[in-house]
This record gives sequence, C-alpha cells and structure tokens, in this order.
Amino acid sequence: MSSRAIAKVSLALLIVAIIVVAGIGVGLYYSMQPTTPSTSTTTAASTAAGLHDTLTIDETFWSGYDLNPIPAVINIVGSEWWLETVYQSLITMNASSVYATGDTSQVLPMLATDWSVSPDGLTYTFNLRQNVTFSNGDPFNAYQVWGNWYALYYLTGNSTSFMNGYQVFDMSKVQFGPATLALMATSGVINPTPDLLKIMSDNTWPIYAPSPYQLVLHLKNPFTWMPQVLTTFNGLVFDTQYVLQNGGWGAPGAPNTYFNQHSIPGTGPYMITAFEIGSYEKFEQNPNYWGRNLTPAEIQANPYLDPGHVKTVFVYGKTDDLARYTDLSTGTAQIASIYQQNWPLILANPDKYGYFAMPDSTLINIGIGMNTLRYPTNITAFREAVVHAVNVTDINQKIYFGTMTPLVGPEYKAAGQYYDLGNFPPYSYNMTLAQQYLAQSGVDVSKLTPLEFRTISGCTSCIGAAQVVQADLAALNIPMTVEVTPPAQMAVPYTSGYTTYANSIQFAQQEAQFTWMGFPTFAPTSPTPADAWITFVSLKSPTGNFANYGNSIVESCVNAWFTTTDTTAIKATCTTANTQIYNDVPYIWLGSPKLAFGAGSVAFDKNVVKSFYMDPCFTGEGTTAIFNTVTFVS
Repeated sequence: MSSRAIAKVSLALLIVAIIVVAGIGVGLYYSMQPTTPSTSTTTAASTAAGLHDTLTIDETFWSGYDLNPIPAVINIVGSEWWLETVYQSLITMNASSVYATGDTSQVLPMLATDWSVSPDGLTYTFNLRQNVTFSNGDPFNAYQVWGNWYALYYLTGNSTSFMNGYQVFDMSKVQFGPATLALMATSGVINPTPDLLKIMSDNTWPIYAPSPYQLVLHLKNPFTWMPQVLTTFNGLVFDTQYVLQNGGWGAPGAPNTYFNQHSIPGTGPYMITAFEIGSYEKFEQNPNYWGRNLTPAEIQANPYLDPGHVKTVFVYGKTDDLARYTDLSTGTAQIASIYQQNWPLILANPDKYGYFAMPDSTLINIGIGMNTLRYPTNITAFREAVVHAVNVTDINQKIYFGTMTPLVGPEYKAAGQYYDLGNFPPYSYNMTLAQQYLAQSGVDVSKLTPLEFRTISGCTSCIGAAQVVQADLAALNIPMTVEVTPPAQMAVPYTSGYTTYANSIQFAQQEAQFTWMGFPTFAPTSPTPADAWITFVSLKSPTGNFANYGNSIVESCVNAWFTTTDTTAIKATCTTANTQIYNDVPYIWLGSPKLAFGAGSVAFDKNVVKSFYMDPCFTGEGTTAIFNTVTFVS
C-alpha cells in the first residue's frame, strides 16, 4: 500500500482516510558483491526473450478497497500495488534523478508526448500520445482524461483542492455533477456527442479538451511546480469509458464498490488478471501496452515506461513481518517489506540480501504532531518543554539503527533552496531547558490526567519511539499513555477538511495530545516544495495537519506558493513563517530516514533481483517496488 504509503490521506472533506508514507531512494544497497545465485522457488529461468517467468513480492497490508483505484487516486486508501504499472500519468518524474540525488525538478513525458506553458505561467497545453489503448482495447484520448479528472472533482464533494490538495484551479464556472455524468454515460467518451463535446471544450472551465489529443489546464495563479502535481495520485489515468459502462463513479464520499473486485483497465505495462481478496493480486504483462517496443535507450531515459522483465507478478499482502522475512529467506518471495523487528536479519546476511536506501535529501520525514488546540499542548511553553525533554538521538539509535539525519521542519530536505530558511538548529535535548519551560508553562503535572500519544497498529518502530517519548517525559513527571490505533481510524480528524473545522477547539478535544506523523514515515502527495506547507501547517490542510496548527503568518507562506513565481518573495514570506513555526514548536521533528520505513526497508534477494525503482514521490504513493522496473541478475 501507499504514502501515504501503507496508509494514505483523504482529499475529500467527508471521506475517511489513512496517512502514511515511506520514502526510498538512492538505490539498491549492496554491502558485498553478489555470490552465486540461489535457486528461487518462484522465479523461473529467463526465457529466450529475456523475460523471467514469475516474480513474487510480499507487502505489508491488503488494501482497504481491494482492486479499486478510485479511492486511492482521491487519496482515501486503496490498492496501490498497481502504481505506475497498471495506471500511468500524462507526465512522470525522472526516476534516476529522484533516487540518485533527490532531485525532483526533472519531469518527463508519459501519456503526453510534450507540453507547453504560456508566458504568464497560467496555461499548460498537453499534446497526448495517439494510438494508445487501455488494456481492454478502449482508446486513450483527451476526453478520457477530462472525464477522469472532473469525476474525481465530483467525488471529493467539488473540493477546489481535488488535484492532490493543490488549490490551483478556479472552479467557480464549473457545473459538473449528476447531469454531466448522465450525459457522459449516454454519450461515452471515446466519440463524444456534440452536446458533451461542447462541455469538454469549454475554455471557461480550467481543464478542457479542444481536440481528441490535446488537453489544456488553466491555473488561477502561476504555479511553477504544476507538472510535478500531475505525476501522482489524481494525475494517474484509467479507463473512464469502462467506469461509465459499469455503474459510474459513485457519489461523493462513496466511490462505486463494483471496482473493488473488477479491475479498471489502464494503459500501463501490466494488468490485474487474478486475485484473492485479502491475500494476493496477480499481474500479467499487458499485450496492448503502447511502450512494449521502446528501445533500451528510451527506457533508460525514462525507467517508468519499461514494459517489464517478468511475465507474471504476484503481490501478497502479509501483515506478519516474520512471515515476509521467511518467504524472502526461502525464495518464496524475491522482494519483501521488512520492518524493525526483523531488519537485523537482513543486515546480518549481506551475501544474500540487498535493500533500498534513500538519498541524503528526500521529501520524507518522521515526526510527532503536538495538538496545539488541546490542553496542555496548546501552551507553547509546554511544547517547548516537551521538545527539549525528548532525546531524538536516543530514538534514532534505539529505534532507527542510527540511520536518520536531523531535520528542521516543516520543509523537506530535497526542497533545497527552501529548506530551513531561518537557518535554525534542530531542537536540542536539554533537560535543564525542559524544566525551565515546564515551570514557565504553569502546568501542574501532578494534576494532569495521562496525556495521549496516538500511533498506528502494525508499526513497531512507531510504537517503540512513542514509548521512548513516554519514558523521556516521565523524567519531567508528565504522565503519558501510548494508544495503538487501527490505520483507518487514525487519520479521520486530519482528513475531514480544515475549511470546515478551522480552529475548532471542540473538534481538537477529540484528538490526542501527541500523534504519530505517518505510518511509519511521511512522504508528500506531490513532489513539490509547497507540499509540506500545505500538509503540516495550513488551516486548509487536506492531508494531515497533525498538530491542528496554523495562523495568518504561516498561511501567508502557504498562499505565496500559489500567488507568485518570484522565488525571492516566496523565500522572504516563508522565512518569516519558518521563524514563527520554529518558535511555536507544533511538531517534534525526529529526522529524515535513510531506510524506506525508517526502521526497515524493501529488501530483496540480490542473487535474483538486480535493481528496481520505487514510486516517483519517494514512496509518497506506495511502499514496494514498481515492478515493471525490476531487473534481474541473469
């Protein structure tokens, strides 16, 4: 599952979601040279065409919505094993750059051949590939994409932030709802009727299709990173015609459940051909894949287009970490997600196992939100006492194998020129300061009922880190309980829409004083430097303001990303906001991990598997290999 990976967040105002994210990067780590390849029980010898027969991957969780991509694309939660392999986007990230150095500036064509931007930065015109079909033979065109995106807008309750949480469009003239959907169902989107074409080509709407293979996006304000927004989640395209022929999309907050067990066709190199609910999904190469004749040079230039090097892929959902490790060690699986409890077994056998490690700069982090609207964490001095009482170095060594680097939030390290604009040091572990701030807060700890620290079931490292925090605060006589919560319940408050609950103290009373940020790590929805500000500190956060934090100074920075392209102005506004956040201490920033899951990663049998990439967003979408990119030792 995903990023919001193993769990993920909701863009819809009324929809339950899960947040998670794990990042992965730099590449595959080999501590020693490979030895003689071992015999795998499921991967057959290469065929004459160079294809392997079968690949088996063990993942952590089965998906909440089975095969259905609709909830996942609008950031609820769903089966994300198909990311990039079944469903593709108009454009994608340069995987090599993302996982070599953390560079998210390079965007490459996928279902679009090219695009242009108007001089004022407001209009993006995409030219789409022709002669592309979905796996069932339905033609791909601009009308399919138009229908896809506006239907997702409808499903999010006509939220202006439907495009991955980014409020980039003026939707005031859009009249899209049941009547339009009914017309689409009658007309179809392969050869639309004149009545539907009139709507689809209406250039007063922010997304319109002037011709079958051209799509135009008009922004309300310039946003330099708009292409990056289209590379994940809402940017993924599936067969709108098939959806219309099988009951449609559903209603806001209630996507059509028919697709839970009926896979929607995609344009990607693989398609789902079998499954067992709660157990596995079987993927086979798509015979209609438009990129099956790409040259090695073209694939090297854009690895996400790879047709794949294996005919059949099985992905199993197994919650037990030891079971996944056992499968990997016996050859039953060749790739497996391995977490903290069994990670030492991976490190102990470098001849057999490799693992994915992240670059030094990524768009992922690990942290703890402190509820700024509930007593006593609503008192700044109390939060300052907490942040100086928590021994982050100790957590790093005990829980994360010493692999994390310090972080000053909210910005991600890979954001480069926008990271830590105030040049602040990480908060120090200093019990003297902690005691001074606690006294300053006026909180009588002897009268406190135990504070709640809410974390997610199944995440051993999250629970372990929470217990370290519990012990650290005990040194200040601050009582705390660790609450282990199922993922589906964890993110409900943080995905309900801050435009509805903004600054609601009554709402905040439902939430713990401390909340784990992600499961087990947090990566962005879209690989832009605006993402962390939208997510963590905005009053309109669509995906996880875990601290219930925001104010006009910080909101000025959030708004600056979408009102100007002047980087100097953005930096000036966000430097002031960065100072405000640092002084307000809404989060305990634990650091940026080198391992995909903070205390574990995606491991593989390196005598069988040679290399692979993760999703374009540092596991902001998914937490396993993008299997069309998997290459083999022989």
